[in-house]
Amino acid sequence: MKHLQVTVHVDEDRTPEFFELLADSPAIAEARLVDWSITAGDQSTLLYTVDGDPTAIAERAADTAGIESVELSETTQGQTYVMVVMRPLETPLFAAIYRASSQPGILVRKPIVYRDRTMSARVVGDATALQRALEAAPDGVDVQIDEIGRIESHTDDPVARLSDRQREAIDAALELGYYSQPRGATHEDVAAELDCAAPTASEHLQKAEATIVRTVMDEFRSD
Repeated sequence: MKHLQVTVHVDEDRTPEFFELLADSPAIAEARLVDWSITAGDQSTLLYTVDGDPTAIAERAADTAGIESVELSETTQGQTYVMVVMRPLETPLFAAIYRASSQPGILVRKPIVYRDRTMSARVVGDATALQRALEAAPDGVDVQIDEIGRIESHTDDPVARLSDRQREAIDAALELGYYSQPRGATHEDVAAELDCAAPTASEHLQKAEATIVRTVMDEFRSD
């Protein structure tokens, strides 16, 4: 089983309008496809998070091929959820993603990231299925393999790797606003919530943060 990090480049003259809105809009720093489902009639419901102003997506969606509807959430700290109902088979690029995520022996993992006119994703599967998916890329679409890794034996969920006390410290810090901007709590506040000394609370937070960062950033390792 292989674990690939891939980046998809699309020729400018073949770029679907909706892809361009996600990956090349001056008002959007980055968009991430975080979940999707396939519904009746070959429709898909996709959920994106967008860093920036997604207004253009909603305004131009009605005239975009394959798009049924777009709904925006409230924007919080510069991020907005965007729910899209679309017909992916009507656009070659999205049809390729649809086929790749639907065929046996391959899994396109979330999130799929749109930025700087590219789309990047992590893909898991057996070598034959992955090769078949790469060869099926439509004309004008170049799939670049950035990394080939293996799946580690530990869980992908970084929170699951924390000790109970570290998890309690993170929960308390989040609840108290320690990670808010501007910061709404101190180590002393977290310590009071945990009924421990401030240096102990600081140690729990530092170890938990280090574990989370290492897990997220070290997902791909060389064979």
